[in-house]
Amino acid sequence: MANWLMKSEPSVFSIDDLKAKPKQTWYWDGVRNYQARNYMRDAMKKGDKVFFYHSSCPQPGIVGIARVAREAYPDHTAFDPQDPHYDAKSDPANPTWIMVDVKCVRKLKRTIGLDELKAEPALEDFVLLRRGNRLSIMPVSEAQWNVVLGLE
Repeated sequence: MANWLMKSEPSVFSIDDLKAKPKQTWYWDGVRNYQARNYMRDAMKKGDKVFFYHSSCPQPGIVGIARVAREAYPDHTAFDPQDPHYDAKSDPANPTWIMVDVKCVRKLKRTIGLDELKAEPALEDFVLLRRGNRLSIMPVSEAQWNVVLGLE
């Protein structure tokens, strides 16, 4: 099993939104970065653990834990001209974009903020903290996963 971090703007889709979905499970759509897509398509497996991260908000940070509930399948939002994630170049017969389903495991007791993560020496190699990193999905090592959980 692998560990991941998935970023979402809470004004678009928050940990509370995931918790409110039927069976606390929903699709992770709208990923339009090739590296993030490749992680979902080629590496994410059902049962993998996920840190749910709130980004582009007053207090960015890790807010919850989820699991991959369904492996990669075509992202239907790419084919809907009314959807903000529409991609006219994506062909339903050979989709460019995919998504996975995630299931909420639990909301953290508190947000583990970006500043706190940056201050933790054991996380110096954490992809999230690399200068210029803008990926919405990234791998998390088992050691990093444990360090983060220890901060809760």
